[in-house]
Amino acid sequence: MLYIKDVLLQLLFALTPFVLYNIYYRDKTANYSKRFINFTSMICLFMSMTFHSSVHNGIIFDIRYVIMFFGMVYGGMTTGLLLLVEFVLYRVLIGGQGLFSAMIILVITFNLSILLAILYRRRSEYRNLITFIAGLSFSFIPICVMLVTERKYIVENLTFNILVMPVQNSLGIWLLISLFNKAVSDKQLFQKYLQNEKVETIAHVAASLAHEVRNPLTAVMGFLKLIRNDSLSKEKTHYYIDICVEEMKRTEVILSEYLSIAKPSIPIYEQMDLVPQLNSVIDVITPYANMNNVALEVHNEGHELYISANPNEIKQLLINFIKNAIEACSYISRGKVIIRMAPEPQLYAKITIHDNGVGMSREQLERLGTIYFSTKSKGTGVGLTFSYQLIRSMNGAVNVRSTLGKGTEFIISLPLTN
Repeated sequence: MLYIKDVLLQLLFALTPFVLYNIYYRDKTANYSKRFINFTSMICLFMSMTFHSSVHNGIIFDIRYVIMFFGMVYGGMTTGLLLLVEFVLYRVLIGGQGLFSAMIILVITFNLSILLAILYRRRSEYRNLITFIAGLSFSFIPICVMLVTERKYIVENLTFNILVMPVQNSLGIWLLISLFNKAVSDKQLFQKYLQNEKVETIAHVAASLAHEVRNPLTAVMGFLKLIRNDSLSKEKTHYYIDICVEEMKRTEVILSEYLSIAKPSIPIYEQMDLVPQLNSVIDVITPYANMNNVALEVHNEGHELYISANPNEIKQLLINFIKNAIEACSYISRGKVIIRMAPEPQLYAKITIHDNGVGMSREQLERLGTIYFSTKSKGTGVGLTFSYQLIRSMNGAVNVRSTLGKGTEFIISLPLTN
């Protein structure tokens, strides 16, 4: 029973990077970083060596080889060297009878980890086999070395070394690598769908934008033809020129806002006023609403609502919600989307997006924001999932009220900054 407790404890340490990844990156669109791998691997190695398994004073066992291999696979050689230095220093500090054997085992397993990590990254079709080989190698190399350096210990504790150690290392490396790789793959798939959804949204808006831009261009062209008429007075000519300039400025503003949303998002957070961000989104999304015969109403009480966020991400978030509201109204007559923005007493910015569209059932509301769920036949739901995750990452909240056939209301609350 004592052996089982030791194994379970070491397996818990082995799964620490996977658990921390799912906690820290749950509401983030970014994937793991090398800094994250370095930090979690070093913490895990320290904990496993501190609460090690041992049946003989001075000879300790833990999942150090599992962490070493994991760190090299996902963090590279830099992570491997950091873990090597940490292990050597801490193992010397612990001391004991098994110190010499531990250093010999480390030399062998460290070099083997480098080779297997390189193969793992380069030969994706053999990853399961490489993981299996790593588990077996890290289980039996210590036993083989100890048979030479500490033969009496191996013979006296044969059950522990033949049964417990292989299970601890083989199962630990299989669980950690498999689960972490699955989590990373899911995050990459989410990022891919998110990018595709953003491109599709931009394409829809661009189509309506192109149609809308033709109107001022047609007006400019007509007035320019009139200006060519020599019979026009000087005042009339100036008046027509002023109209052309205003139309071109309006077109330039719309196109500039569209390009700022379409360009790749840079992960820089800054203090910004929500009101101008909403106004720029309205400029871009209005042509799409017109194309779908949906009226947009914007109400702002004149407050400045400052939050800390990435401007491009906030614009994309607003576009996702407003575009969904427009599409919910596109199949009804007199469709309308009402957008209100105001501060809440609890130092939150409150954005309300109300539509009189098709609405949603209770079952649809419960699944809203879940990845790959969408009420649209061709939708993936990733855009709304991104929006929900972004709001949660900002310590905000989303409340939804909806009735089938009557419409939907989203209430988004984002914390204000001083």
